[in-house]
Amino acid sequence: MNIIEIYNKYHLPENLQIHMLRVAACSNLIIDNWNGQEIERESIIRVSLLHDMGNMVKIPEDFSKDEKFLKIRKKYFEKYGTNDHEINLEIGKKEGLTKREIIILDAKRSRKNEETLACNSYETKICAYCDQRVSPKGVVGIKERLEDAKIRYKNKPLSVWSNEEKANHLIECSLGIEKQIMKYCQLKPEDINDKSIQKYIEKLRKYDI
Repeated sequence: MNIIEIYNKYHLPENLQIHMLRVAACSNLIIDNWNGQEIERESIIRVSLLHDMGNMVKIPEDFSKDEKFLKIRKKYFEKYGTNDHEINLEIGKKEGLTKREIIILDAKRSRKNEETLACNSYETKICAYCDQRVSPKGVVGIKERLEDAKIRYKNKPLSVWSNEEKANHLIECSLGIEKQIMKYCQLKPEDINDKSIQKYIEKLRKYDI
């Protein structure tokens, strides 16, 4: 099924769709400039395109006053619960991600940056890094993106980003992941931007999962 058809099947709002397309486009750009060890290229793209399918439950109720959207949001809670990560994994399995791809999806979370930095999987490193480069407004520098996360989640006590010491450590790990990736990539971090990924976004809109 085409990725846009999948997004529409789950009634994802446009901003969530474009976020996942941007993350996948950043991944695609890195893949096309990769000269390191052999990597599972399609798995990176597939995980990137589906990585935030559960984020419907994170969208605030006041995001939209549209009655249809609020009904869809309510159905998500009733069907899947409130844990967005568990929903990501469940929908990923349902939409055909392999066991290996589910492992990557589970491992790529920013809260696991320390483990990602230490691991041997460049699939996980690339998926994690690209997700952490994409803000709600577009592609930004890794430090800018994660400093913003500290601000957005500072009042959520269960979030790792609400703890200054832990958050700063995760940012340092993310910068380390960036160095690991750039070592084997014919790009500099600043080469990954909204302009350079645009052609990939258009191509990925036609991608079949």
